[in-house]
Amino acid sequence: MKLDNGGHFARDYAPLLEKPSREDAEDAVRVLIRWAGDDPSREGLVDTPARVVRSYGEFFAGYLVDPRELLTRTFSEVDGYDEMIVLKDIRFESYCEHHMVPIIGRAHVAYLPEHRVVGISKLARLVDAYAKRLQIQEKMTVQIADTLNEILQPKGVAVMLEAAHQCMSTRGVLKAGSEMVTSRMLGSFRTDPSTRREFLSILRKE
Repeated sequence: MKLDNGGHFARDYAPLLEKPSREDAEDAVRVLIRWAGDDPSREGLVDTPARVVRSYGEFFAGYLVDPRELLTRTFSEVDGYDEMIVLKDIRFESYCEHHMVPIIGRAHVAYLPEHRVVGISKLARLVDAYAKRLQIQEKMTVQIADTLNEILQPKGVAVMLEAAHQCMSTRGVLKAGSEMVTSRMLGSFRTDPSTRREFLSILRKE
């Protein structure tokens, strides 16, 4: 899958505008510094625009990753293993698309294999591929679950995200300590209550 001019995968985000240059991005940071009331040319801030742009390259690296490509290498030699596979407490850092402040949390991902499994590191990378974008938690939950379901075609998929949103704790209602929980259940996790209970029981174990 090819990148578009904005450095994104068109299948996920289209249509997109042409990506600005690094110089344009640094100029934009200078404008924001001036809008905040400070002088971007003073000693302590003169290198800040470049640092911010480099940081954004890390924060939003998920736009340069095709999540589906991460899951294309699978393994069928599992000696008939057909029980639930769970990777829990996957820490992630994302950014709220409404205020561009951090969303910090953990993801729990499970699936019931049909014929093939994927390396567990790929599940963590899948979470990061969607987390490192401007996001809302509900959408990110759906994206992770649907991509896993689409590529592996397992008997079922379950994804749960638990996260703190700094748009609530550092501004607005100022409710520190609150967490948002979202989930998506597909296949047997949706239709079979015992499968769903097993998944939730595993998450509760310390």
